[in-house]
Amino acid sequence: MISNRRKMFLWTVRGAMYLAAVLTGALTLFIMGYVLLKGIPNVTWELLSTKPSYLSGNIGILPDILNTVYIVIAALAIVLPLGVGAAVYLTEYASSKKIVAVIEYAAEALSGIPSIIYGLVGMLMFSNSFGTCLMSGALTLVIMNLPTIMRSTQESLKTVPQAYREGAFGLGAGKWRVIRTVVLPQCLDGVLTGCILSVGRILGESAALLFTAGFAHALNGFFEGLSSAGATLTVALYVYAKEQGEFEVAFAIAAILMILSFIINLSAVMVTKYFQRRNAV
Repeated sequence: MISNRRKMFLWTVRGAMYLAAVLTGALTLFIMGYVLLKGIPNVTWELLSTKPSYLSGNIGILPDILNTVYIVIAALAIVLPLGVGAAVYLTEYASSKKIVAVIEYAAEALSGIPSIIYGLVGMLMFSNSFGTCLMSGALTLVIMNLPTIMRSTQESLKTVPQAYREGAFGLGAGKWRVIRTVVLPQCLDGVLTGCILSVGRILGESAALLFTAGFAHALNGFFEGLSSAGATLTVALYVYAKEQGEFEVAFAIAAILMILSFIINLSAVMVTKYFQRRNAV
């Protein structure tokens, strides 16, 4: 028999868990609802399709949208080969467990460093070499997102059964051929999930880009944009809210970013479920 004191303790713990869950959900829904209600009414086609004009007083975020797209493409084009290559080496080739442990520890340490420190390092390393431009910001984001890509790919590689590798070796395939044709296709879900999560972190980053990419709202092509200073959506939100006091525009950008974040998280869940169903067949 459970004593009354024990029952009271269990009821208290259960009530505290329910209360924590309700408060967390309510706080999340409140923030999302508040931002969307304040931001969506200010999202107009003119805002999305024009650039700022200080002579006419028009405010547009098209350059900021394009800068965000440019920096996402540039960062992923560099970080994906590096992260996947490092994960393949650590999982399939590295023979020294000490070296693997040191590299994994370094990756974990990188993932916990505040983004403002990345911005300072990026300013000293990349901005001094390439100038304040989107490419400097993209290279800084590469360092920030490298642990995410590497660790997600590593964990996915470890889930591939060893029997698949042994069967391919038994058929006479070489090491690289086994990895390329057998192992990597089986861990594609981990690579895609890490890629999607990295896109979410890139979209939400502002502190590091304030030091490296700049604040400009100029409308440029892809290659010209990468070599020029430019504000992403998060940096533009900071500039409009803090520097110019345009809170309507800031809430509109915040609503756009929140919708994009929701789409990215939903995409990660759908990709994971898709590959789980495919592997279960």
